[in-house]
Amino acid sequence: MPEGLSSTEVGKAISEHAKDASEAEEGAAETGRDWLASVLEAVLLSIVAVLAAWSGFASAKWGTESSLKLAKASAVRTEANRVYLNGLETLNFDASTFNAWFTAYLLHDQAGMKVAQRRFRAPFDVAFNAWIATHPFTNPNAPKGPTYMPQYVQPGKAQAAALDAKADVYYGLGAAAGNNSDNYVRTTVYLATVLFLVGIGGRFKVRAARIGLISVGGAILTFSIVLLILAPKPTL
Repeated sequence: MPEGLSSTEVGKAISEHAKDASEAEEGAAETGRDWLASVLEAVLLSIVAVLAAWSGFASAKWGTESSLKLAKASAVRTEANRVYLNGLETLNFDASTFNAWFTAYLLHDQAGMKVAQRRFRAPFDVAFNAWIATHPFTNPNAPKGPTYMPQYVQPGKAQAAALDAKADVYYGLGAAAGNNSDNYVRTTVYLATVLFLVGIGGRFKVRAARIGLISVGGAILTFSIVLLILAPKPTL
């Protein structure tokens, strides 16, 4: 009769079977955890791709807006300078016509005084008549000349000041748009960091390191999303 299995052999077989079963369960669990990590990485990469595209687009739009506003500020500033210089030319013309009149007055040249006064611009003539009414040749408290009278308004001064103020507004808008563009670029760098962390995470065989990198990447991604929500949106 063939001999049966001894109790020692039976115990050894049961022990080996239990070990194989345990290793199989651990392998299945490990495979499941690897799959979950891969899914998380894929989700993070997908979100990063979309947000990075939006951040880059927004940065470009704000950059264009900044360039346009700064160019507008420069153009308006140039216009303000042109108006101011034209005003100075007009002021010099008023001064030259008054000097001609004053010279004729000192020479007691009535005809020359009339000719010079006919050359006065209408606004300057108003200030001149107001100045004459103060009796400047006998009144020591009279203003120094027609250009010192309240009736005289320096040509182009108000318009140049208004244009300068307008240029300041455009410059402020351009600077703000430039800052917005820089902030979007900074957020894109954060998103690129997430991409890097998730990308190298898959190369680690140590699961704890992989999960750690995913966690850090998720935290940076959350921070980037908050920044994008709070950031001013460009005009589409």
